[in-house]
Amino acid sequence: MGRRFGWLWAAYGVSSLGTWLAFDAFPMIAVLVLHAGAAEVSALAATGLAAGAAVAVPLGPWVEFRRKRPVMIAMDLVRCAALLSVPAAFALGGLGLTQLLVVSVVVSAADLTFNAASGAFLKGLVPPEDLLAANARFESTTWTATVLGPPLGGAAIGLFGPVTTVAADALSYLLSAAGLRAVGGPEPRPARPDTPRTTAADLLAGWRYILTSPALRPLFLNTVLVNGLIMVSAPLLAVLMLGPLGFPPWQYGLAFAVPCLGGLLGSRLARPLVTRYGRRRVLRTAGTLRACWPVGLAFVRPGIPGLLLVMAVEFGLITCCAVFNPVLATHRLDRTPADRITRTLSAWSVTSKATIAALTALWGPLAALTGPRTAIAVAGVLLLATPLLLGRPEREAPATAPPSPATAPPSPAGSPPSR
Repeated sequence: MGRRFGWLWAAYGVSSLGTWLAFDAFPMIAVLVLHAGAAEVSALAATGLAAGAAVAVPLGPWVEFRRKRPVMIAMDLVRCAALLSVPAAFALGGLGLTQLLVVSVVVSAADLTFNAASGAFLKGLVPPEDLLAANARFESTTWTATVLGPPLGGAAIGLFGPVTTVAADALSYLLSAAGLRAVGGPEPRPARPDTPRTTAADLLAGWRYILTSPALRPLFLNTVLVNGLIMVSAPLLAVLMLGPLGFPPWQYGLAFAVPCLGGLLGSRLARPLVTRYGRRRVLRTAGTLRACWPVGLAFVRPGIPGLLLVMAVEFGLITCCAVFNPVLATHRLDRTPADRITRTLSAWSVTSKATIAALTALWGPLAALTGPRTAIAVAGVLLLATPLLLGRPEREAPATAPPSPATAPPSPAGSPPSR
């Protein structure tokens, strides 16, 4: 797809590797350094996500009418600065849960803003027929980084200390910003609305479009709930495996790295499966299958058998997700008019983060009362009912609104997608 795509892909790859080097870094720091329990770790995760989502709500309309690449670069630099404060505070002996919470809020808000901008950047710079290939390529890159990152991060924590991977993640965002700058090329400024101020209608436009779209509404409801129920188990599983079950950090990282080979498999299968069976059928089948795996995490035990069980469950889950995710991303972009992509993606992401935060906040006390294993089992059982939300989405033609200047098709010189 040209030199500009190469730079953008490199930026995505380096930041993905940094993110997965720091896999569950904050829960691990909270458990290993600050000696936090299950309720505190869950509260940390929930509050950071919720506050970050609240901060990001007005940023969606703000980003809609600005050039997307400068916004993406700025968000990378914000995340870099916020994350660097953690090793600095640790070195000075002043690191605490409050700082981890503030950093998680800043990073969460920057994540949401970056993702909203990158979706619009992608649709404007990649021809419609290449959207699925581009999304599958980024999905494959994500899972490659996931295979490599956690075991390397676990080894780095064992050798150099618990905040090493946070510093590496911060550096990855700095390199990502440099890569995005190297993409180059002009990006027209989007036309501004008649009213210079952001109104309540602007804030709600994304949700209104999603909830009135027969093609997007069932997928939105299903995805938000599935992501929330999957993610509530992450901090609880960290507490269970690193605490009572006694897994060392490198084994904990390995348990989630090896199964990511399923991500490579799923992302490679997405395009041929859509070609053979159609987009809606693949979404429904993969969306149903991904809900069947997480309940198995409730049966993890110490030692090699427990490690192998986690790997098997995660492999099945990740393979299904890797088929589902690029197809969903392509379907969502196809069904959203160019002049409201950022607000729609922002609404989607904010709702997902807020749902994860709310469910995580509920599962923390549940784990404190019943134990992490029981709380994980409850989430897994509830996931089994989520395919009912997929329903039977109506046929709907792709969005046909005329593209805004920021999302007009590029010249033949290059067409870089985004992260």
